[in-house]
Amino acid sequence: MADIRRFRAVRPIPEKAAQIAALPYDVYNRKEAAEIVKRNPDSFLAIDRAETSFDESVDTYDERVYIRAKELLEERIAAGDFVTEEVPMYYIYALTMEGRTQHGFVACASIDDYEDQVIKKHENTREDKEKDRIHHVDICNAQTGPIFLAYRQTPALREIMRKKTAERTLYDWVSEDGIRHQVWQVADAESQQGIREAFEKMDAVYIADGHHRCASAVKVGLKRRAEQPDHTGEEEFNFFLSVLFPEEELCILDYNRVLKDLNGMDEEELLRKLQADFEVEKLTEMLEKGDIKREEAAGKEEKAEGCKEDESSVKKAADIRRPAKKGEFSCYAGGNWYRLRARSHCFSDDPVENLDVSILQARVFRPLFGIEDPKKDKRIDFVGGIRGLDELERRCREDCRAAFALYPTDIRELFAVADAGRLMPPKSTWFEPKLRSGLFIHRLM
Repeated sequence: MADIRRFRAVRPIPEKAAQIAALPYDVYNRKEAAEIVKRNPDSFLAIDRAETSFDESVDTYDERVYIRAKELLEERIAAGDFVTEEVPMYYIYALTMEGRTQHGFVACASIDDYEDQVIKKHENTREDKEKDRIHHVDICNAQTGPIFLAYRQTPALREIMRKKTAERTLYDWVSEDGIRHQVWQVADAESQQGIREAFEKMDAVYIADGHHRCASAVKVGLKRRAEQPDHTGEEEFNFFLSVLFPEEELCILDYNRVLKDLNGMDEEELLRKLQADFEVEKLTEMLEKGDIKREEAAGKEEKAEGCKEDESSVKKAADIRRPAKKGEFSCYAGGNWYRLRARSHCFSDDPVENLDVSILQARVFRPLFGIEDPKKDKRIDFVGGIRGLDELERRCREDCRAAFALYPTDIRELFAVADAGRLMPPKSTWFEPKLRSGLFIHRLM
């Protein structure tokens, strides 16, 4: 039973929503965040990354940074840039990217559900990354960035979504990156009751993105409980800001890998060793001739439609550099592209070992390159699918020797891993589009 509740949001006035809404704090490095805030002082990054108020002599994690974040938040609320909802409610937040729309319910989820694994994770978190957001949430006394949750669709929730999105929007704008953002209020009692009851019938919901934000929010809640022995469990710190999307509308992009060296091998030796576990086909001549099978293009188009980064679905479908199905990889080395098809012995009934990222680690990175821990090894880097395959070629021209492109992890694979109580390897999923911070703020008291 998932406890998904309405809440009294602090949110931007409609006239300023587009200027305030910002990509998640961890998308940018310090220099990039400072440039964004300089160009747009209204950006919520000024609060989420309050070190932008200081010169570089002040450390990102200096106590003054967190105090400044709280000051900026209170100043912006007092100035009238934000309003506080008079009554608790749910919202619907829709993001449209390249013709594909995903609709999520904005609500608060329970820290008890996280602790009891009703809210299931598929990644580990790092303590150093948690500490920053714990301090930010605790000092600001608010959660400013939502957790991206996923659920299995139900007819009841689909119907509520259909009815409410036919109404007038609260916000509607297109951001600089071409994503359309729409928000509707869900204020009527019947819809609110329907949402709550539908989630109460679910055995589980899943963290899609935002594991560190989620763990941090939970730890702040547990800290507040320890400080208030007479807490009832109904206080706002017992819940964390979330947006919940049905799995049928989500798109996971590929999360690709580049390698700084070939571990003493040349291209010919690498290809020879790969043949033990993969069928290897050279694609360079096909690329030069523009040769591609019609049925192969059709298969690619179905998966690529609305989910990838190229200019059109036709271009995506025709890009034979891109893996077309599970168990298929592309390798770029020595200026040439190769298609790798995993042989049957590479697959497993185990939900983690059967992931393409696991196959690549077990059959390529560990035995051929000696990479035991991809999170720590400096010879490997990760490139989100939103950057495209041309980015892999660019990296190989500049600072890398080989690149591997993967077929995207399926949301059902994510659910299977989480349901088994297991964890995915690092950098297994890349979700697009990204939720904006600053659109909804959840006060802890």
